[in-house]
Amino acid sequence: MGGTGPAGPVMDRDEVDRALARLGAEHEAIETSLLALQDHAGRRLLEGARLTGVTQERWAVTDGAITLLWTYFDRYTEVLRAARELRARRRWSNQEDLTRLTELLRGESVTVPGGQPVPGGQPMPSITGPARLSSSFTLEDLVSRMNDLYAASLDVVVAADAVWSALPARIDLLAAELQRTRGLAHSVGVRPGEHPSGDDLERITRTLTALREQVVSDPLEFWRPARGSSAPGGGRPDTERYDREARALDEVRREIDAVLTVRQDAESRLMRLRDILSRADRTLAEARSARGEVLAKIAASEVPAVSGPSTALQEQVSTAAEYRRHGQWHRLSPLLEALERRAEDELLRARESLTAVTAPLAVRAELRGRLDAYKAKVARHGMAEDPLLIERYDVARRMLWSAPCDLRAAQAAVLRYQRAAAEVLVPAVPAVPEQSGPMDRRGER
Repeated sequence: MGGTGPAGPVMDRDEVDRALARLGAEHEAIETSLLALQDHAGRRLLEGARLTGVTQERWAVTDGAITLLWTYFDRYTEVLRAARELRARRRWSNQEDLTRLTELLRGESVTVPGGQPVPGGQPMPSITGPARLSSSFTLEDLVSRMNDLYAASLDVVVAADAVWSALPARIDLLAAELQRTRGLAHSVGVRPGEHPSGDDLERITRTLTALREQVVSDPLEFWRPARGSSAPGGGRPDTERYDREARALDEVRREIDAVLTVRQDAESRLMRLRDILSRADRTLAEARSARGEVLAKIAASEVPAVSGPSTALQEQVSTAAEYRRHGQWHRLSPLLEALERRAEDELLRARESLTAVTAPLAVRAELRGRLDAYKAKVARHGMAEDPLLIERYDVARRMLWSAPCDLRAAQAAVLRYQRAAAEVLVPAVPAVPEQSGPMDRRGER
């Protein structure tokens, strides 16, 4: 068909029918999407919540955009209905009808009030004069604008719903765990002002309470859009603050578990601690007794002094027992750990003191053993009656078995006996066959 109008070439009947079918399908899809947005749980929550901050600002824009969306849709519906009614008048539309249909379907046939939505849903003021009271669009332009408004609105609704679905429930679970931990903490004496973990529990409680209030009133503050994503709702809830408090609670829980372990093992650990200190005291007593013996039996020897038991350690063990008796487990735990280390050090010190004190007696015993071993060796080789060996043996033995014993002189006497025995024993070694001639007692020809 010929002719043109304000909307361009006049459409023929087939073009009109195809356009009406396409626009009808678009109308259905748009209506379904708008109804889904209207019934979205996130939108209903946003509509009824007391909002603050970023969410309050963005929801004001979004609420106006949703209202404008329905206005656009109503105008779209009206124009589509008018076009369908006009096409339904006649089976074969005349030129006048086709011209009007072309204007409706392709021309700026949709008039809507105001301009772009802004916070509060008011029209954007114009910098060149008064704000426009209405705007005209083609159906195609109107659909494009509705798509943009719908995507932006859905993005806000989905983001808020995602944060509300994720964070408050997790915060509540963590708060419940916090309450259980607080009960355990109180049972072992971990309380605010008395133990750092008690102070941490109070701080975590305050932080979680404030965090939940902020998440409920300003969910979009906790939304992180995905980079490079243009899809509505692309992103994730920001759980950094929640995660930080969860880690802090884990640390407190480990500290309380350690205190609970102390409560279970306290009696056995105290008994083991007393046993170690008792062994240290007995060892020191033995060292003091040995020192008196050494001073009486060994002459010209430096004998170190022996200190008494540590009264400070005994007092701290008594303090630990008091903590256990009164259930002050948070104080008992670090004290027991320190006492166990110091008790082991005390026992080691006592053993070292005993070793140092008895060293001269050990030297005398070693010299006695060496002297007797050489005497037995000489006897096995039939040299026990040698006058020189008898004389030197008697001198060394008198020194070693007399009190007080001069260790330096006794050691020199034992060495002289050893040398004499070595000289006597040389002839007992078989001679090399190719050598001949008599040998003296020193092994020389």
